[in-house]
This record gives sequence, structure tokens and C-alpha cells, in this order.
Amino acid sequence: MGAVTIVLLMIMMSGRLINQLASAAAGEIPLEVVFFTLLLRMPSFLEMILPMALFISVLLAYGRMYSENEMSVLSATGFSDRRLLLFTMIPGAVVMVIVGSFSLYLSPLGAEKMEDLYEKQAEMTEFELLAPGRFQSMKKGTRVTYTESLSDNKTVMNQVFIADGDTLMLAEKGSQYFSQETGSRFLELHNGKRFDLAADSAELQVLEFERYGVKIADESEDRRKVRKDAVATLDLLSSQDPKFQAQLHWRLSLIVMVPVLVLIAFPLSKVNPRQGRFARMFPAIILFMVYISLLIAMRGMLEKERVPAMAIWALHLIYLVIGLALLVGPEILRRRRAGRVL
Repeated sequence: MGAVTIVLLMIMMSGRLINQLASAAAGEIPLEVVFFTLLLRMPSFLEMILPMALFISVLLAYGRMYSENEMSVLSATGFSDRRLLLFTMIPGAVVMVIVGSFSLYLSPLGAEKMEDLYEKQAEMTEFELLAPGRFQSMKKGTRVTYTESLSDNKTVMNQVFIADGDTLMLAEKGSQYFSQETGSRFLELHNGKRFDLAADSAELQVLEFERYGVKIADESEDRRKVRKDAVATLDLLSSQDPKFQAQLHWRLSLIVMVPVLVLIAFPLSKVNPRQGRFARMFPAIILFMVYISLLIAMRGMLEKERVPAMAIWALHLIYLVIGLALLVGPEILRRRRAGRVL
């Protein structure tokens, strides 16, 4: 389980790290906050990874024991499947507690710290990312900004040049304005000119202004998601907002999912020695992916009030029935066949 957790964690963190480094290279975020944000998001990664790691580890460990006939020896010495399942539920209970601590407390706490970090970055002027005397690409290359110099506190640009598509702007000074309501940032230019050149015409329009506002950036999707994730679990309990209710049921679902997955993995780990330990790995992974994908989809539908909250718990119940059917179904079929033979 530890090995699977490390591998999955590295995969998830590497993808996140690539996106963060790309944003830092584009000048959207400072480089020094990249690894700090990854550290804060670690609990949210682990709350998803640990249930899957436990599921895969049960399949791998017991699959090896079945393929090497160790389970046959245990069964011959009176070690029943029920007793083995009980022992398997012990680490499952430990993982439930760990996932619960991540889901209900540590993940919201980390998201809250990230929200504070985003606010500081938003209040921190975008000029921190500018280098005076250098043309710098913004907004994924759609805007080029140049300033001759910055004030000592890096809040005012002097002699500003901005190229945004077919629009050029020159101004004596520029300062930033941040909207607390929308999370958007604006660049306020003073005493300048705007030049507009239409793509299908050679006509040039010139506009002189004393003050002109240019939107720098909207609130990022990451920040909107972090804001929702940062709500404390106790606050979710007292809220009737559909988005908060969906978040609450999602956090509880991660905990309930652990014993359900153990119950499914245990019977699926039974393989014939001739088949090998990986015989049922692929269908088991497909079953897990459908489970988690449906949970994510239902969380989104619950946020939009398309399904009731009971739909998520109905899904857990369906997978619980699947696990019980896989567990006791073969024994029931065996007894029926034995009865027919008699």
C-alpha cells in the first residue's frame, strides 16, 4: 500500500507541478509559491489516493497468496474467509481514520491556507512579476507589456506600453486596482493614448485618455475551487447551499468508500494459480474507476441541484451490494450445484 501510494502521489504531484511551473514561466505566479502550494494540496491528494492504494494493495497481496497456493494452506488449517476479511478490515479502519482526518480537517485547512496565499498574491501587485526595461508576455502570449521603470514599492509603472491583439496603448503611468467582489484585477492607466487597427482595414483609430482601465486577469478556476474546498466541515453542516451540501457529502463519501472498496477487493483477489495474480486486476480497476467517476459526476449534479443528496448514498449502497454479491455469491452457487448433484 505504501509503494502504491508513493507511485500515485508522484504521478499526481508531477502533473500539478508541470502546470504550476508553466504558470510561473508565463509570469502568472511567483516561482517561490509553487512548491508551497503543492505542500498545501498534499492532504487533498492523499484523501483520493489512499482508498485506491488500499484497494490495489489488497488485490496485489492476496492475489499473490492465491497464485502461490498460500491461501489454500490457510484454508486447510481452518483459517476461514470470514476471519481473513475481518483482519483485512483492520487496516481498512486505519485508512478510514486517516482519510477522515484529511477529508474533514486537513484538506479544508490546507485549502484555507491556499486561499490566504491567493489573496496575498492578488493584493500583491502584478508588477512584482514585471522586469523594468523588458517586453514581457502576459495572458499566455496574447498581451505584451513594457514599462520603463517601477516605483520603489512596485505599485506604479512609469512609461507604459501594452500590445493586446490589434490594440496598442501608451501611458505615462499605470497602477493596479483589485476588485474584492469579483476577484478580478485591473490596470489603471493615466494620461495616454490608445491605438486601434482593424484587421480588415488600414484605418487607425486614436483615443486619448486621462484614465483608462484594462482588466489584467479574472479570478482563476483554481481559486474558485480552493474557496469552496476551504469551507470548514462544521460550516458545511449548517449550510443549505447546494454547493456546500455537495462538498459535505463528497467528504463523507471518501470515508465510506474505504470499507466498500475493501469488501469489493477481497473477493476479486481470488484467482486460480494458473491464471496468475493479475488475472482480475483490470476488471477491478475498471470497477473502481466507474465508482469514483460516478461519485464525481454526482457531486457536480448535486451542486446544480439536478439530483438529491440520496443519489450519492444510493451509489454507495449499490457498490456495497456488489461487494456482498461477489463475496457470498460463489458460495451460494456452489451450494446450489451441490444440492442438484445430491
